[in-house]
Amino acid sequence: MSVGAVETAKAPVKKRQEPAVKAIRRSFSSPLASFLILVLTVLWTLPTFGLLVTSFRPEQKVATTGWWTVFTDPQLTLSNYHTVLFEAAFGGGTTGLMPYVINSLAITIPGTIFPLVVASMAAYALAWVRFRGSDVIFFLIFALQVIPLQLALIPLLQLYSSGKIGGVRLFPESLHLTGTYWPVWLSHTMFAMPLAVFLLHNFISQLPREVMEAATVDGADHFKVFRTIVVPLAAPALASFAIFQFLWVWNDLLVGLTFAGGTAEVAPLTARLLQLSGSFGSRWHLLTAGAFVSIVIPLIVFFALQRYFVRGLLAGSVKG
Repeated sequence: MSVGAVETAKAPVKKRQEPAVKAIRRSFSSPLASFLILVLTVLWTLPTFGLLVTSFRPEQKVATTGWWTVFTDPQLTLSNYHTVLFEAAFGGGTTGLMPYVINSLAITIPGTIFPLVVASMAAYALAWVRFRGSDVIFFLIFALQVIPLQLALIPLLQLYSSGKIGGVRLFPESLHLTGTYWPVWLSHTMFAMPLAVFLLHNFISQLPREVMEAATVDGADHFKVFRTIVVPLAAPALASFAIFQFLWVWNDLLVGLTFAGGTAEVAPLTARLLQLSGSFGSRWHLLTAGAFVSIVIPLIVFFALQRYFVRGLLAGSVKG
């Protein structure tokens, strides 16, 4: 069948789809839809706004009045954040939350970069480097998503502590991973790989073949094609996964508590907040300040990469 015949066959289908697409657009752009979206947005952001206001109010005001009274009695203070971040007596520990914030950054940034780099290379290899068994490998990686990470916690903890798993030594005895960031980095990298490879493979495999072939004809090897063509074109998909992975690692408690412990040297912010919720359950002015500290950095990352995130979600939805 010629190209002209294919286009002629597609034309009636496009004509039938156009009225449906226009109807959907009109329904979402109607005043009622706009009003509902506005209401949902307000309801979604109202608790966060109340959390922010409470974190700036004095202890006496928080204990006796609701946060909405700030509009009639606007008494605000920064002492809550100073206490939470820097005072040593906060929560019965030796420091405030600032060391744990640094620990979370030290965990989250490598925990996002490591799987992003490895998964993007693996996705490119599985999509464009054809070899025997590549489809089987991709299917196996995709199937690993159904395995819950809780099943791997005990074997990995034994591996990191003793260097052996199932009686087989994988690490030398001189290599001590406990008490460092490495167990958390490796665990987050392993747990993120199945979904990362699957998402990035679907995006990278849709890149124009003509561009890849032209680069190969010009003498570019696979690494140069990946570095100069795939990475720039796949930036929306990479940024989308980076946002998801950053939020997942930053908000994680299970992996960080299991492999990092509760020491101030390596414990993430979520582990410290868990301790504070038990001992400071009645001091809402401090708990809200600590909670808002934990969500500020993810919000900054999300809004900084928002345009890439939207492009990554829309990529491939429209062709032509």
